Amino acid sequence: MDRSSNKGNLAVTAVALQDHLLHDLQLGHLSVADPCKIKARKKERKSKSLKRDATAIIDTGLRKTTEGPNMEDTEKEYVLDPTPPPLTLAQKLGLLPPPPLPLSSDEWERVKQRSLLQGDSIQPCPICKEEFELHPQVLLSCSHVFHRACLQAFEKFTNKKTCPLCRKNQYQTRVIHDGARLFRVKCATRIQAYWRGYIVRKWYRNLRKIIPPSDAKLRRKFFEEKFTEISHRILCSYNTNIDELFSEIDVCLAVNRSILQQLDERCGQIITEEDWEKIQAQAAHHEIYECSICLTPLSFHGDGRQAAIGTSSQRPRETVLLSCAHLFHNACLLALEEFSLGDNVPFHVCPLCRSCYQKKIVEC
Repeated sequence: MDRSSNKGNLAVTAVALQDHLLHDLQLGHLSVADPCKIKARKKERKSKSLKRDATAIIDTGLRKTTEGPNMEDTEKEYVLDPTPPPLTLAQKLGLLPPPPLPLSSDEWERVKQRSLLQGDSIQPCPICKEEFELHPQVLLSCSHVFHRACLQAFEKFTNKKTCPLCRKNQYQTRVIHDGARLFRVKCATRIQAYWRGYIVRKWYRNLRKIIPPSDAKLRRKFFEEKFTEISHRILCSYNTNIDELFSEIDVCLAVNRSILQQLDERCGQIITEEDWEKIQAQAAHHEIYECSICLTPLSFHGDGRQAAIGTSSQRPRETVLLSCAHLFHNACLLALEEFSLGDNVPFHVCPLCRSCYQKKIVEC
């Protein structure tokens, strides 16, 4: 009896350990149970679920409002396996320790802090060797971080739940978004750096267009480009309309003709002796005693009196009377006409009133 009981205990222990190994390695294609019974149970469950889901639907003609999906926070962290796995036969018999309980929020926070200190979210994924960017990532209870898709592919390939780095079995996983946050900060920093660089380069180009460089060769090239730009702008703004040019010339000629005609009418009249006497009387009324050009006394003025001319040995200079009733030395007026306008100019203007004049020598 003792031998049979020992053999039975050994058989139960062996089966329990084998079942635990199968569950631990997650070998789904192997099982202690009969595969035929498993298939029959699956068919029964499927038929029961179909019967349970079959409900009569009555069309009332009323449109039903379908509520949209709940928009959850995309940055929310959550645990993928919140409930512990069921106990195996070996664990129920006390042959092996039970699986660890799910980590609390404080324990997950400590695991996350340890992962941040290690810089796992900054470094690439250890499986695919690529940046996390905006892809979903998972944090294991051993503080290692991977892409969620990479970890699922690794588990499917190895057919067991073991950490790819530390080989810890039956780890717990939590979805985090640290890599996505760091990637957004990195992208924002890069965009800001590019924008600042663009602004600085634009400012520097505008500055180079205004301030000439200190180097002689570059300075010469700078001014050559400036002169070329100015010449190009002048050529672009130049109007080559011949009709408008000729019309402007005609207008200018008409204005000049009108001015010359007015001068002819004003200065071309012949002044009679009576008019000269009136002009001379008007000049005497003004009491002009000196030449306004040389600022020396005149030899004669309109009332017939002799002005002070210095010593008697000096010959008095001729005095000229203008049609505007101003008196000058004849030599001074001739010198002024020759200096200012020349002998070929038909009209001269008075140095005082700027009007066209005719002149007459006043006899002593």
